[in-house]
Order: sequence, then C-alpha cells, then structure tokens
Amino acid sequence: MADLRSAAETAIEQCLGVEAGESCAVVTDDKRQPIGEALYEVASEVTEDVTIIRYPPGDQHGEEPPAPVAAAMADSDVFVAPTTKSISHTRARGEANEAGARGATLPGITEEVFTTGLDADYETIREHCEDVLAQVEDAEEIQVTTPAGTDITFEPGEREWRDDTGIVHDPGAFSNLPAGEVFVSPENANGTFVVDGTMMPHELLDEGQELRFEVEDGFVTSISDDDVREQVETASEEVGQDAYNLAELGIGTNVAVTDLVGSVLLDEKAAGTVHIAIGDDAGIGGDTDAPLHLDGIIREPTVYADGEEIDLPQA
Repeated sequence: MADLRSAAETAIEQCLGVEAGESCAVVTDDKRQPIGEALYEVASEVTEDVTIIRYPPGDQHGEEPPAPVAAAMADSDVFVAPTTKSISHTRARGEANEAGARGATLPGITEEVFTTGLDADYETIREHCEDVLAQVEDAEEIQVTTPAGTDITFEPGEREWRDDTGIVHDPGAFSNLPAGEVFVSPENANGTFVVDGTMMPHELLDEGQELRFEVEDGFVTSISDDDVREQVETASEEVGQDAYNLAELGIGTNVAVTDLVGSVLLDEKAAGTVHIAIGDDAGIGGDTDAPLHLDGIIREPTVYADGEEIDLPQA
C-alpha cells in the first residue's frame, strides 16, 4: 500500500488538486479495489466529503456504469475512476463534466502502471507538453521516421493539437491518468508506420517483432499482423471503411516512464515515443465514429514539423 499511497497522493493532490470542503467520488470495481482504496484514503485526509463506490467490472470498454455511479460522479466536485474497463467515453463521464465536475479516469489501470505512471512531477510534464505543442501546433505537415522503417506524413489541417497534462484543476476538466501526451486527429496521412513497442492484442512486442501498416489518403490500406487485422476487419463489418481511419498522432511527454511495460495507457505517454491510432477519433477532435481505437507505440522516432526536427522530451 505504501507504493500505491505515493501514487495516490500525486493523483489527488497534484493532478486533481482536491481541496478541503470539496466533494470527491472515487469510482472503482472489484478488480481495482486496492487502487480505489488508496485514492480514497488520501482523499479522505484532504476532505471529509469523500465517497468510494465499487461495482462489478464492465464487460467492455465504453459500457455505461450503473446509474448510482453516474449520479455520484455528476453530483461531485471531483471524481477519479480506476476501473478495469474504460468509462472515459461514456455518457456518465461526459455528463459529470458537463455538470461541472472535474475528473480523471484510469482505464485498465494496474498497480504497476499506477505506481510507475504517477511517480512523476506533473508540473514538469505540463511544461514538456507546452514545449512540444509550441513546436507542432502551427505546422502544416508533420513527418515521423524511425530506424524500424516508419516514414509517414500527417496533415493536421484545421484540426487542433491537444495536450493531456494530467493537471485537472478547472471545473469540467477531464484527463486520463497516467497522463503526458500531445496529440492530434489529422485530416490526412500517407506513408508507412512500423509499431515496435506496444499494441493490443499483443501488449509489449517481443524484441525484433514489428507490425507494419500502409496508409493512403488517411486510411490504413495494409496491416501485416493477422490479429490486428482481424480486429479492424470485425469493426469494419459495423462501420465499413471508417474502421480503417488513421485516427491519431500522439507524442509522449511523461519523462517518468523509462521503459515500456505492455500497457497502452502508460506506454503511449512515454517520453521519446510516438503513437499512431486506427479507428475512432470523434472524442479527440475528429469526425469518425468507430467501435475501436487501436494505438500502436513506436520507439526511437524523429519528428519533423514543416521539415524542421522538433525536440522531443526524453526519460
């Protein structure tokens, strides 16, 4: 519990900035109870108005939590939700923020990811986010290359770059934790990207294992890996070509993440990495609704903004 406590202190005190007199709802499930209890313990030392709500894990990411959970989130000043299945893209989360609650979800969090990703100075991470954002936000073209063979160009177009700093202090604000990335849903992309870090359903790839993707006019046209291809093909039965949408380019800024561990939630935040996602981008500034959002983490990238190499934060 000692390791969990330190991470919980970072989440409650630094990231969420819980203050005395505020109401705080800790939402968790049966499989993430120790993390939920650590957050509750720290929050209860800051404010007397704290509640912990536990429910059985959902069956799939994006499934709505039970009505009493949604009500508690919406009625609180602050909510924090370490859960097995993501509630980040649920009506419950959105309506809680619309009601003025600020909060963070920790989808699929494990004790290892919790202690690693939150053993960090989030003010420093925010500074890294601001630095990267300043280098890329006005560029018409972003190119990413890697020694493994990635060479892909993105056109953000009219879509805005966003940052996930982990600092959630304003009413209605929201973040995933662990945090630390700058990202955009590009209007167009062309080229090749090679995932050599982490990607579901494989988790952390073996040394030398690489997943190759070809992209034309903003859509993935070729997937080298059978398991990833099957996931996208299954989604395409529901939404057609949108399942192949090139959804996101993200740049990791969390300098506390020194090694990839096989968790997309953590690994996509690792400083010095890039991640590229396929599928849904409606929640990150795009216009594609799809039943999947597959991130692939890429090691040792070089990133160019309108031909100029940008400085990436390093762990």
